[in-house]
This record gives sequence, structure tokens and C-alpha cells, in this order.
Amino acid sequence: MFFSLLYTLLAGLVLVLPVLLYLRNPYLVQDVRYCLSVLQLALSLNRCKRRNPCYTILDRFLDLVSKHPHKPFLYFEGSCFTYIQADRESNKAAWALRNRVRSGDTVAVFMGNEPQFVWLWLGLSKLGCTAALLNTNIRSKSLVHCFSCCDAKVLLVGADLQGAVVEVLPTLQSLGVQVLVLGVDCAVEGLHSLTGSLSESSDQPVPVDLRSKITLKSPALYIYTSGTTGLPKAAVINYERLWMASFLQLIAGVRSDDIMYVYLPLYHSAAFMMGLCGSIERGIPVVLRRKFSASQFWNDCRKYNVTVIQYIGEVMRYLCNTEQDRDHKVRLALGNGIRTDTWNEFLQRFGNISICECYGATEGNIGFVNYVGKVGAIGKENFLHKMGNPYALISYDTEKEEPVRDSRGFCVRVPTGETGLLVGQISARSPFSGYSKNKQQTEKKILRDVFVKGDQYFNSGDLLRIDRQGFVFFQDRIGDTFRSVDQGRLVCPSGDPEHGRIGMASVKLKENMDFDCTATYQHVKNHLPSYARPRFIRVQDALDVTGTFKQLKGKLAKEGFDPALIQDPLFYLDDSQGYVPMSRDIFDAIAEGRLRL
Repeated sequence: MFFSLLYTLLAGLVLVLPVLLYLRNPYLVQDVRYCLSVLQLALSLNRCKRRNPCYTILDRFLDLVSKHPHKPFLYFEGSCFTYIQADRESNKAAWALRNRVRSGDTVAVFMGNEPQFVWLWLGLSKLGCTAALLNTNIRSKSLVHCFSCCDAKVLLVGADLQGAVVEVLPTLQSLGVQVLVLGVDCAVEGLHSLTGSLSESSDQPVPVDLRSKITLKSPALYIYTSGTTGLPKAAVINYERLWMASFLQLIAGVRSDDIMYVYLPLYHSAAFMMGLCGSIERGIPVVLRRKFSASQFWNDCRKYNVTVIQYIGEVMRYLCNTEQDRDHKVRLALGNGIRTDTWNEFLQRFGNISICECYGATEGNIGFVNYVGKVGAIGKENFLHKMGNPYALISYDTEKEEPVRDSRGFCVRVPTGETGLLVGQISARSPFSGYSKNKQQTEKKILRDVFVKGDQYFNSGDLLRIDRQGFVFFQDRIGDTFRSVDQGRLVCPSGDPEHGRIGMASVKLKENMDFDCTATYQHVKNHLPSYARPRFIRVQDALDVTGTFKQLKGKLAKEGFDPALIQDPLFYLDDSQGYVPMSRDIFDAIAEGRLRL
């Protein structure tokens, strides 16, 4: 009788316990699965560290060449390159550059999305060189700045970008820079074609000892910040960090039979680190496209049987402006920045696609993954993640533009559910490598004496909110301002809700000064990449920075650029003329679609 009763109680407990656990945490299964992925990641990284010499993403590629030489590695504009073909092409690139660079050198790559970009990067890695991936939109002063701040002595240029380099060629020559162009026609003195050398070079393996001194702490890449608030900064990405970023596909659930679609620019961390390198880590093919095309997006997915896509928020919005299309095999979307309304609409229009929203900065030491698929969240807390990478949300004073500190001088954690500045503890396990040759900007990202004397935290610059279930929500970006033109004190970028994230700036002029259209245009042209230049500038007597900065930007965005509603002087960036006064005719042309932003 006793054992029968005990058996009944135990059986009942077995049935009830899962229900109780579910009621307490409905995401228990996903949490456990995430923990297992993180543990697998940690074990893989430890194996890479223990190897001598260390095991890098290049070694993973070479292993795949040996195991699956004829498996597709890269699809591009109707062509398919296998692993063995990619290996041979990258060997040619390495031999072509062998006499121009040495192990440990930095080589700047100024190219769009094309197979040669990948071959050159693999070739440079085989030589033990570091690649600095330059944004193809930068020009003039920004281009010279980005090139020089990584100490590169060789610049590899795509054939379509020769013109941008010619503009700054005298400066590059004064720095002793070799400029190598991927094009046969190099009539300009100072530009040298690399195409002949590539075609004539051997495709035999490159000696391994050329990269024998590489460790996981060695710099693998320089990837640049967007430069929307000033000159771009070169974030230092070492081989360990490159591995960490590539493991994101594992955490998101990418399988060995998937096919990845990469259309974001390869100079961007999302496309290069998570897309290309992540696909190498997973051993899956990559479909590479020169540029994003909303009209051809789903056609490409069908043509190449794509199952995994990358995104940024604006891309998803553009896709939602196309016709509904569920005739595809895409099962997973991986990226960041998708808005809640776009998220729901995307699923409604394009089918049951799992969306894995992620958060993290290229140079940062803390990130989140929304492995549950909670609509609107940029990530989810997990005890294992927090234990390995301590972080906190701290109170932030938006008027003083600094963290709030208590009477002891320490920062104050915000209660659950309230908005705070995300900071990540800097340690051996969560390092912050900073920016190349920019100690001042590196120091600005470090907060000291945050919770105890002597500690250091990375300042993400983002205001987040974490709810009681551990879901993380983006609230705003601090410091989204920059001192700019000599005439004005402060420029505050915002967006216009009807036209996406078209740049609008609010400027307060210095006393007794008029807005100079020509000087302002020259300034933004010289200092900002094309996508970061404000399309509209609004001149105001005062800038309202009394509440949260989100309110200010929201107010500007809501008011838009209708000259009938705005009394302040308003200017429009005409690509052929520079900044011109905003008129009713221009507004009507934009509203009617005759003038595209």
C-alpha cells in the first residue's frame, strides 16, 4: 500500500513538474537549447586555442577544401565556385601579393561585393596579413583617414572605384602607398594593375610558415564604424573575435544543409563576419550579390534554393513594399534592426520564417540574441551568458549626457523594466580592443569605477530596457549628435517617418551667422559617407535637449519636411547643386514620387 501510494505521488510529480516549470518559465526549452549552443561554442573556441599554431577561420576553410573539394562554396551572378576553386584563386592572390607585403602587414581592401574580394581576403590571410575593409561609400578626407589610421601601405581597389582613389592619389603617394587596381586599364600614373599578376601567378599552396606567428589575439581585420557622427573609426577585430562572430549562425540554428544569401556589403561586420565567415564555420554555400535588390530578392532565393537570409531593419521594410511572395525555401532570417510592425508584416507576407534578431556593436564586448523569436525584442537574457559576460543597465542623465552616480561616485543600476544605458564589463573573457590609432575615442568608450573602484565597462551608447521575462528592447541611441559645421554649434540627426531613415539634421547657428549652403555641403561631403549626409537641414533658434533625446528626435521626425508646416529655415540636399532652400515644388515632387530620396 505504501509503495503504491509513493509510486502514484512520484508519477503525479513527473506529470505536474513540467507544467510548473512551464508556468514559471514558458521559454525553458529554448533557454536550455541556447545554453547547450553556448557550451558547444565555448568548447569549439577552446579547441581552436589549444592548437599549435592556433586554428583560425582560414584553417577551417582549408579543412573544408580537403574534405569537400568539389562542394559549392560561392555562387555569384550565375557562376558557382567550389571550395577547391576558391582555394586555388586565393593561392593566386597570395602569390601575386607575396613580394609586395610581409606577414603582419595591413592591406586595405576598397572593393564591392564580388568573388575577388573573397579570394584576396583569403590570400592575405594565407600570407599572415591583416585586411582593413574600407566602406565603398567614403570619399575624400574620410577615405584618406580610414586608410591611414590602420597603417596600411598597400591599397587594393575594385575597378569601379578607381575614380574615388584618383581624387586622393597625391595624398596616398605622399604616404608611400602602393595602389593596386583590379582592372586592366590603369592609365593614371600611380595606379598599378593587379589583374596581370593574378592571372600569371601559381595556384599552388602557400607555405604555412608565413602565418606561423599568428595567434587568436592577432588582428585579423579592421572594420570601420559608419561615421554618421564624424570620421569613421577602425575597430580592431582579432582572430578570436572573428570566431565568436562566426558562431552566431550556430546559435541561430543554421544547419549544415543550409544555403546563405549575402547581399549586404562585405566591408560590414554583419555580411563579412556573421555571413561569410559564419558560413565557412558551418560549411555551407554562400550566395553573394553585389547590392541589395528588393525586386530580385525572392527570385534569387528561388534560383539558388536559399534557406537563410541576412537582414538589417530597413531591408525588411523595403521587402514589405514588394508583392507578397511565399514561393521560396527561406526558413530563417538573421540580422538586426527590424521594427515590430515590419516584423509582423514580413511574416504575414512571406510565410513562416523564423526571425533571429541580434544586437551588438562591431567593436563592443556585449551582445544579445533573440533566440526565442519574441516579436520586437533584440535579445533575451540568459544566466549562462550573463555569468560569462557580465553587463548591466545603468541610469543615464540625458541632459548632462553622462551616467548618474550615487553619493559614493558609483553608477546606479536601473530597476527591471526601466530604461538604462547598457554597459559590459571589460575583462580577459570580454575584452574591448578599441580603435586603431585613436586612443581618444577608445577612452571615450570606457567607463571606470562603475560599481567598484578600478573596474572598467564598455559604454555601448545604447539605451535598452529588459522586462521581467528577460527580453531586451532597444529604446534609443545616446550621443546621436555631433559638432560639425563652423557656423553651427550642434547637429542632431533624425529620420523622417514617411521616407524611412532619410537623414534630417537640426542646427543652431552661432550668433550673427547665416546658413552657408555651399560651405555646409562641402563639409558633409568631405567628412561623411554618402549615406550619412543629411538630406534635410533645419535651422533652429534653440535645440530642445530637456527630456530624453528620443523625444527630441521623435518630434523632429514627426514634423517632417513640409515647408507649409515648418516655420524654421529648411534646406534640401540636391545631389547636383548641394543644399538649396526647401520649396513647395520640391516637397510636391517628393510626395508624388517624381523626386526620389
